[in-house]
Amino acid sequence: MDSAGGKFSGLKSGLKLYHESDSIYSDHNVVERFVDDSHPYSSATDSGVRSEEDSTEDSQLSTAMLKYMGEILMEDELEDRNCMFQDRVALLAAEKSFYDVLGDPSPPPRPRPPPPPNPPLYSNAAANDRKRRKNQHPDEASKIQKEESEGCNKSKTSGIKKKRNKGEVVDLRALLTQCAQAMAAYNHRAANDILMLIRLHSSPFGDGSQRLAHFFANGLEARLAGTGLQIHTALTTKKTSVGDMIKAYQLYFSACPFKNMSTTYANGVIAKLAEGATSLHIIDFGVLCGFQWPCLIQLLSLRPGGPPKLRITGIDFPQPGFRPAERVEETGRRLANYCNRFNVPFQYKAIAQRWDTIEIEDMEIDKNEMIVVNSINNRMENLLDETVTDKCLKDAVLELIRRMNPDIFIHGILNGNFNTPFFLTRFREALFHFDALFDMLDATVGRENEGRMMFEREMYGRDIMNIIACEGSERIERPDIYKQWQGRNERAGLRQVGLEEEIVMKVRSIVKKEYHKDFAVEVDGGWMLHGWKGRVLYAISCWKPSHLHLL
Repeated sequence: MDSAGGKFSGLKSGLKLYHESDSIYSDHNVVERFVDDSHPYSSATDSGVRSEEDSTEDSQLSTAMLKYMGEILMEDELEDRNCMFQDRVALLAAEKSFYDVLGDPSPPPRPRPPPPPNPPLYSNAAANDRKRRKNQHPDEASKIQKEESEGCNKSKTSGIKKKRNKGEVVDLRALLTQCAQAMAAYNHRAANDILMLIRLHSSPFGDGSQRLAHFFANGLEARLAGTGLQIHTALTTKKTSVGDMIKAYQLYFSACPFKNMSTTYANGVIAKLAEGATSLHIIDFGVLCGFQWPCLIQLLSLRPGGPPKLRITGIDFPQPGFRPAERVEETGRRLANYCNRFNVPFQYKAIAQRWDTIEIEDMEIDKNEMIVVNSINNRMENLLDETVTDKCLKDAVLELIRRMNPDIFIHGILNGNFNTPFFLTRFREALFHFDALFDMLDATVGRENEGRMMFEREMYGRDIMNIIACEGSERIERPDIYKQWQGRNERAGLRQVGLEEEIVMKVRSIVKKEYHKDFAVEVDGGWMLHGWKGRVLYAISCWKPSHLHLL
């Protein structure tokens, strides 16, 4: 996979990471330093510390999630239920319709990009850049079309390149960037011309770069037409069954270790912390279908002296309609059945409401229980921040967690730097991020696989549409890089807890034995980083309330 002019080598301990000094983008998500062979976390597999029995047990636990997904697929009437992964967008659409019916003149503001004659205010640097490029794009578009008709190759940039039958080379990433630049300068004619050229070379059925270009072109086209929210809402609310999405998710889990890495680490930390506990209360922000917990339930059932009483408070966004908590409650019923099978005492409470309305009393915390707050399903990235609201909901949730005074807060995040109100910067960073994701699936899953195509369309495609075509509070994909979360957590009164060396080594071993060689597990400043070919895509760390804030 090309990445802005340079190729990454596969990550292995002891190797230095290739840095893109000539990149046309600012790449904030590449590992800045690499752990060498002398680091204690690097010796997971090569040292032979772990026994064959431990490895077999880890393998059995890592398949518990897949088996749990299979059991859900066997449920009656599953095909009639809609997917729950994008409920917040569906709720946003329902709220908008509700205001339309009531005729409320003052619904929550949802700003749109201004019309072409009145370009938005940017920084001076962005304004100068826009002036410099203002008359550039029509000439570039004409030049590209001329090259296409003559069948010659005059491309001088590096990146993702695809050959046509006539021998011409088309740089899809450069074309996408030129199209975004034209839109930022409100040069709609040039943007349309470049979009037409991108459409000739992109496809949802091609290789990773062609699929990337296809979905980014969809987002650019919707932004150009001003229909981003409508299209994103239509994609979100269409009839996609839970069964189909779980099948696609099974495929993703089998091909990609990111979910397995986070689950293995989080469950290992919880199991170790709860070794002597009689009652364990897990407060799960973003419980979804509860895929994380079958592995932990099995671990707890094997504890000498018997398992503790397990309480899970499952929190997620409500679904539209008259039963907003239905899917969160279904997750509780499934987990209760699973606990019965392994003789683990279990209690569950479902909370399905806007996270900024949750109160600490809703958790029904018992001072005699061990409290674990868990959030590894990247749902916090959907919370609005200070760029669109006076009250940053991300900070508000973190402060709520601190006031719960948990024994541990396990925080897993999607490591993305495309949460900015400035379109062109957001576009470039998103292009980098999704380039790695599409390349990853292209290297691990066949192109004709229907599950892969569904996952790319239903998950990546919808996210890209929202990131590229929506603005203001309509844009709900708002990830931050792990260093930004570090600052947020510390400001909220949380202090970081060091990583568990033994569990990190276990994660390394699983990834090395069972997944593609270009997946990597690294450590930086108390965060365990998950990456593909040098790009950090996910991260996880553990936190506790700062004593200064408890006084």
